[in-house]
Amino acid sequence: MTIRVLIADDQMMVREGFSVLLNAMPDIEVVGEAVNGREAVAKVRELAPDVVLMDIRMPELNGIEATREIVAADGAAKVLVLTTFDLDEYVYQALRAGASGFLLKDASARQLADGVRVVASGEALLAPSVTRRLITEFSRLSETPRLMSSAHGAYGDLTDRETEVLVLIAQGLSNSEIAKRLVVAESTIKTHVSRILVKLGLRDRTQAAVFAYEARLVTPG
Repeated sequence: MTIRVLIADDQMMVREGFSVLLNAMPDIEVVGEAVNGREAVAKVRELAPDVVLMDIRMPELNGIEATREIVAADGAAKVLVLTTFDLDEYVYQALRAGASGFLLKDASARQLADGVRVVASGEALLAPSVTRRLITEFSRLSETPRLMSSAHGAYGDLTDRETEVLVLIAQGLSNSEIAKRLVVAESTIKTHVSRILVKLGLRDRTQAAVFAYEARLVTPG
């Protein structure tokens, strides 16, 4: 299946450059562009993309608020945040708003395409070592309400094994790596991950990682 992508960025050169790179891929199609967050939200409703490449600093409606609206309105579209710096406080806020990961704007064509494919497939934690470092840096600084609110429940609802899997997700391990660490089948880990997301009321692996840090299951360091 072709992955449908919407590019939201207020810089024309970025939009055009990413469009050329992605449209050159046989399994990816850029179906639209947006110059600000408000237009991005509208075009997600109109075009139903699989992945939204979302810049954070845009006029009218920034990428964080646009991400929050897109996630709330359409569970199908995955948001991949574009940023210039890997340690960007706004990226952390976007992840908490529901973005499935982030990508540096200087990424190569292969990294860009692979990032889109990863997010589209549901493997939400992109570049885990960098994402983990970003979460660690800003989990203590966020002034917005934590994911660990009464609406999401306590992690005490998880079994011991599910808690163990959650910690390993936050440490940046993939399903296959977790399976090897725990000496179980990868399908078993996929089941654990699904149950963790349901029990905690979370959207994907990225929010699960954020939850683990904010619940102090994993300590910054």
